Amino acid sequence: MKRNKEANSIIEICPVRNVVARFGDKWSLLVLLVIDGERVVRFNELNRLIPDISTRVLSTTLKTLEADGLIDRRVYVQIPPKVEYRLTDTGRSLIPLIMQLTEWAQANMKRVMAHRCEYESRQAD
Repeated sequence: MKRNKEANSIIEICPVRNVVARFGDKWSLLVLLVIDGERVVRFNELNRLIPDISTRVLSTTLKTLEADGLIDRRVYVQIPPKVEYRLTDTGRSLIPLIMQLTEWAQANMKRVMAHRCEYESRQAD
């Protein structure tokens, strides 16, 4: 793999690592799924729909998803201000892949957890 000399980072020049690094956080995929389910959603609605995410983390996640072109943020100049989020075409194209990953996780979670327990018990010996 060729290394980017300016930034000295393989992540910046490798599409797989670049994308996976952006979704490696705890919330991005869930936020995308919730926005997809609601079609158009406001910040406080998202915060209610994902109750265990802090407002700071939600705000950061939304900014990252917007920067990557996966969501569109629309601000309406009114009092009080109104901001809505919706998926872009690029964001919508990711949903089937997230759903496949979700289906895989549901089908294999018991097996994965059993292997984790087995591994941890071997490490404890």
